[in-house]
Amino acid sequence: MTEIRTTNATVLNGALQIDAYLAEPTDSEPHPAIVVIQEIFGVNAHIRQVTERLAREGYVAIAPAIFQRTAPGFEVGYSEAETKLGRVYKDQTKADELLSDMRATIAYLETLPWVEKGAIGAIGFCFGGHVAYLAATLPEIKATASFYGAGIAAMTPGGGAPTISRTGEIKGTLYAFFGTEDPLIPVEQIDQIEAELQRQQSSHQVFRYPVGHGFFCDQRSDYRPEAAADAWNQVKALFKNLRASLPG
Repeated sequence: MTEIRTTNATVLNGALQIDAYLAEPTDSEPHPAIVVIQEIFGVNAHIRQVTERLAREGYVAIAPAIFQRTAPGFEVGYSEAETKLGRVYKDQTKADELLSDMRATIAYLETLPWVEKGAIGAIGFCFGGHVAYLAATLPEIKATASFYGAGIAAMTPGGGAPTISRTGEIKGTLYAFFGTEDPLIPVEQIDQIEAELQRQQSSHQVFRYPVGHGFFCDQRSDYRPEAAADAWNQVKALFKNLRASLPG
């Protein structure tokens, strides 16, 4: 497994300074990069762990704090009270600001000499899975893993047409992971997302597991190791194609 280093980074989006957690291989070779998008609980231990796992697989991985505007430094666990607080900050986000922060994060990655140009992906969980679907509309994002992103078929952050209406803007490959027993995402909405990806002829796969919400996170009661292991293998296959898509 690749040796890695981790550091706290700062992504500049105009006057806004976005805290970020950066993990990267220690060698001097160029690597594809992955933007890791948090749940409503902030860039907490689970998100840092995912960021480090990706770095050990040979990627430069960065997790920006998407609540920076309203709750800098926000990081909580998974209790009922903490979940309620996280939802308060989630409800204050706006799609255009989130996309702006994603663009700024991509621009930061592109300043790093050890990031392969044109080889950037995104992965997100829970609310971050919804934001990852949004981020997939950016032309720089070549591959996206969206985990149990609630509301994609029903709303968009800040209001407006549901995020699913932007599916036609997705130019890269998108893998979406859902639990069919997830109380936050009705199966009918999963069907709508898959149907729209097919209608738009998007490069995609939709993975369904007989589990609930948050099944990938080993710090949540919904964690299901078998589903999480299979999903991780699919993620590795998805991002492996980042290198294959490069010219030459």
